[in-house]
Amino acid sequence: MSHSCIRSLPARKKKFGLGLPHNPLKSNTNLVPNLYAERHRHPTKFGSFTTAFLNRIRIPSLGWVQWRSISILHPCILQATGELCTLPTNELSDSDSSNDAIGHLEESHVDSDGDVTTKTIRRVYQTPVDFTKVNKNLLPTVVLIGRPNVGKSALFNRLIRRREALVYNTPYDHVTRDIREGIAKLGDLRFKVLDSAGLETAASSGSILDRTSGMTASVLARCQFAVFLIDVRAGLHPLDLEVGRWLRKHAPGTNLVVAMNKSESLLDGSGSLMAAAAETYRLGFGDPIAISAETGLGMQDLYGSLKPKLEDYMLQVLNNEQGTEETNFSEDGSSCELEDSKLQLQLAIVGRPNVGKSTLLNTLLQEERVLVGPEAGLTRDSIRAQFEFQGRTIYLVDTAGWLQRTKMEKGPASLSIVQTRKSLMRAHVIALVLDAEEIANSRRSLKHDEVVIARQAVEEGRGLVVVVNKMDLLRGKQLYDKVMEAVPQEIQTIMPQVTGIPIVFISALEGRGHAAVMHQVIDTYEKWCSRLSTARLNRWLRKVMSRHSWKDQAAQPKVKYFTQVKARPPTFVAFVSGKKELSETDIRFLKRSLKEDFDLGGIPIRIMPRSIERKAVNGTSKSGQITNRLSERMFSDKRKVCPVEWHF
Repeated sequence: MSHSCIRSLPARKKKFGLGLPHNPLKSNTNLVPNLYAERHRHPTKFGSFTTAFLNRIRIPSLGWVQWRSISILHPCILQATGELCTLPTNELSDSDSSNDAIGHLEESHVDSDGDVTTKTIRRVYQTPVDFTKVNKNLLPTVVLIGRPNVGKSALFNRLIRRREALVYNTPYDHVTRDIREGIAKLGDLRFKVLDSAGLETAASSGSILDRTSGMTASVLARCQFAVFLIDVRAGLHPLDLEVGRWLRKHAPGTNLVVAMNKSESLLDGSGSLMAAAAETYRLGFGDPIAISAETGLGMQDLYGSLKPKLEDYMLQVLNNEQGTEETNFSEDGSSCELEDSKLQLQLAIVGRPNVGKSTLLNTLLQEERVLVGPEAGLTRDSIRAQFEFQGRTIYLVDTAGWLQRTKMEKGPASLSIVQTRKSLMRAHVIALVLDAEEIANSRRSLKHDEVVIARQAVEEGRGLVVVVNKMDLLRGKQLYDKVMEAVPQEIQTIMPQVTGIPIVFISALEGRGHAAVMHQVIDTYEKWCSRLSTARLNRWLRKVMSRHSWKDQAAQPKVKYFTQVKARPPTFVAFVSGKKELSETDIRFLKRSLKEDFDLGGIPIRIMPRSIERKAVNGTSKSGQITNRLSERMFSDKRKVCPVEWHF
């Protein structure tokens, strides 16, 4: 019986071969000799037959609560030895190693008194490895490589099971320019997958293609595996041969899998797919796999090619890892699935094209994560990166330049605008980046697109932080002072409903001010998630209503009760009684008082008034109708009351 089956049985039912709870404090250890100690004392008594028999039946030891020892009682052992044996608690059978992928190598020593001491040497992991329980940081990395327009982004979306990467059929343009990262879910396999830009080895020096190739080469040097994609419909293109030579030069130690994408069009039984596969052998990277990222064809073959390679790599990593089991494996067994769904701070960097959004992201990450340059509109995908700041996990999202979508706008630029708006909706805090040089040379601080971003962020209830970049380009103290005075005044003019929006002046290129940006972002996020107790709010309400001057005391609304119903953003409900409901002026007064008294400036606050019906006098309402004191209970469709029959 396997070790996992024995462990799952209740303690009271473990009898005669299923294991008995053994308490060394209550039992006499002299009456229960250790089989291993007796074997070392009397080697003739335990002959080769007994030893071979014990190894043949493979009775594993048991780990009880707090690693208490478990005695194994088996009728065959009683018949062969006539004794009750106690097996070591830390020895694991072969079947357990295959089930749990965790094992121990131990060394036993018998002293002169017959006591056995066990010393753990190291932890050994064996196949199969459960990738769903492995820590996300230890997962292998697979990068998708190929020339432009072979379906790398489509395969990336297929592996992560979401439409994140932009996919557009444009053979003469590069849609993907930055490295996008995600967690692939291919059957029971979990690994990090990177979507790279299309490679063109003949790109001129300093061009966009040359810079993207350099980023791909630096990422490929840190990856262990790669999937080389080709377009099987076009055959073996000369660019594919150049990419193959480039891979031999820049990634000689990377394990490659050749995938023939877009194979669904060649499954006509004419043998064209076999001819294309025979031609692919010219690359010299082994047997190709026919897949279709658009339809999901061949994913099982891709799984079969990647699984043995990924398992061998994971065994090597886990066996060399010096950390504990808790750091390598999660207790709930769902570290990879729940990692993306954990509610962390989501920061979206939004702004007009060429204001320094990507430079700010690289400065915060302290690495060249995304492509930067003097060209406007370099970023097309919304790149998501994880960032650690003062022990807090923050997810940064670099978006494409915000432009108003027009009917004439087509192609990848149109898709970038839609993706940027989705990123703004999903974020918790919006960092609106402005250009200080444009502000100094123009009359207005904010353009029309920037005003649209700020108002949409406030309407959606998101926290807002304004970042004025390129302060290093301002020459002279007058321009510097002009920008620092003009930006707060104009922001307060265009958005009077939100006061106290934080404004940070930085230079992302020189690395000045990025720490101040993160401090303001975290402070805004904490205010955005704040909750106030009802008792504290009602004490504050009495003070606020007493200092407010009403023109008509008889017609003034009386706020009887004030409570917070939700956070993110803070939302309050005011229960009002009186002849008049709360006007917009009264709501603005309450919002301003909340921000001043509870330090909630810079975030949107929502107040929903609720009217309280006037009480009836002697059971008669003001309209003369009789009101029942006990209203009839109303049931929904989901809860229907079934009639009950009484039998006497």
